[in-house]
Amino acid sequence: MPLVTLVISFLIALLFVVMIQIHVFEVAFAKLGLTPQDSLLLVVSTLVGSGINLPLFTKHAKQLGHMVISRDKKPVWEIYQPAREGKVVIALNVGGCLIPVGLCLYFISLQIIEPWKIVLALSAITSLSYNLSRIIPGLGVGMPIFIAPLAAAALALILDPDHAAHLAYISGVLGVLIGADILRLKNIIDLGAPVAVIGGAGTFDGIFITGIIAALLA
Repeated sequence: MPLVTLVISFLIALLFVVMIQIHVFEVAFAKLGLTPQDSLLLVVSTLVGSGINLPLFTKHAKQLGHMVISRDKKPVWEIYQPAREGKVVIALNVGGCLIPVGLCLYFISLQIIEPWKIVLALSAITSLSYNLSRIIPGLGVGMPIFIAPLAAAALALILDPDHAAHLAYISGVLGVLIGADILRLKNIIDLGAPVAVIGGAGTFDGIFITGIIAALLA
């Protein structure tokens, strides 16, 4: 694993521990109307689900290169010349995608927010996520982690102050999922990596973190 990735993973893990210590998750989920017991169950389920990837389908693709890691040199993305034939497995991470999306669908089913507000907020965050996301060879999709939740929270407070936390969570999670993952899927496949996981960072994925931060700020 590249040193930069290890450092980032360590920092995010440290942030996650701190967030648990100050009960950020509990506060965020409380704003969504969930009990402390529900919050604990969701956090534990997400942690466990972070290690579970569900394969969806396989696509034929050109393998453009691979990450070369050596002990004494900086990891580099080596390009194949010419590109090689290969396959890419598209998978779904339970903790980083399936659980937060399921929670969004639950909130939508409550019918406490007018549909046009959801569509408007979701469209805005999807567009923002798509335009801010970038393909990083060897890593996947990257984007500034705080912009989407800040925008989702601001929009929610403007469109529906009474249910801002729910609207922010829905638009934040689904907006990042669609804009930064689904709409970028072709770009990820074109990288030629053997596996492309939606929500692949699990608890630390942008989809999950965006939803928590958006709900907390709204």
